[in-house]
Amino acid sequence: MYGNKTFLAIIPARGGSKGLPSKNIKELCGKPLIAWSIEAALNSKYLDEVMVTTDSKEIAAIAKQYGAKVPFLRPAHLASDSATTFDAIKHTLDFYKQDIDKEFDYVVLLEPTSPLREVNDIDNMIEKIVQNEMEFDSIVSIGEVHEHPSIMKKIITPNQLAPFCEELEMKTRRQDNKPAYFPYGVAYIAKTASLLIEKTFYTKRNTFYEIKRHQCYEIDDIYDFLAIESIMRYNNQ
Repeated sequence: MYGNKTFLAIIPARGGSKGLPSKNIKELCGKPLIAWSIEAALNSKYLDEVMVTTDSKEIAAIAKQYGAKVPFLRPAHLASDSATTFDAIKHTLDFYKQDIDKEFDYVVLLEPTSPLREVNDIDNMIEKIVQNEMEFDSIVSIGEVHEHPSIMKKIITPNQLAPFCEELEMKTRRQDNKPAYFPYGVAYIAKTASLLIEKTFYTKRNTFYEIKRHQCYEIDDIYDFLAIESIMRYNNQ
């Protein structure tokens, strides 16, 4: 709890993964990938509950081992390739409200594929959104991208390229471009009421929290995994 507001941390981790099989429980620097997000959440001063929503009994067992709550197994139709993260969050909020009569002022989404969190990132974001609650309904973590949109290309014929964003002027030097940012999954936080209405963490009244350069990675495939593993080893050597 912070500022008299309650916070539910939701860590979504379905069993299926095409890019990197079983990635959520793949060992990363001595522990399953999902454990890094669970431990970061449990170290928060403000999160009232930390839960994992998964369709996998194996993931559920590992999540419980590391201290997260797993009050249900997610239905298969909410763990398919077509199911959205919002679908899983809505299902979770419905369960808490209808089955155990529990509601929270804010939802904190922590993606297991973004394990490079700094110690105070979650709490810093919570403080910022609550302190500015009259102005903003959500906050997302962002990092500056180094592959600037102005230089990106698209293939328009089998042998021809064109600017991906034709409206953007390409500068000769990268540093002359206006900074561009990507919402890496360190954390997404939104007022529960606003999230249910707008069905997104990018609400109309949205603010941001900027992360560091080394945190600008998400695990989608083995190459991402190897990059993050190297960063963790470098930072903790």
